[in-house]
Amino acid sequence: PSADGIAALVGYLLRAGCIPAIEHTERPGPRQVYWEMWKLPLFEARSTDEVLGEIEACATAHPRSYVRLIGYDPRRQGQVLSVVVRRP
Repeated sequence: PSADGIAALVGYLLRAGCIPAIEHTERPGPRQVYWEMWKLPLFEARSTDEVLGEIEACATAHPRSYVRLIGYDPRRQGQVLSVVVRRP
């Protein structure tokens, strides 16, 4: 997705009350279901810029990795969104 699309997606997640989390891996694939978590889920995230900054920090720290954004819904108690936001 484009930078504007990612920002819109993050904004939607935050407005919906979801908790964003960031994961990364160097080898994604159909059997690679466990990605490494970047820090802890962003429980206290309130702004789009804060989440976008963490995505950028993860991509900078792991330049050869794919980075994905996860959205957890605390009411349903499960993952409701998973999107790759950066590619190496």
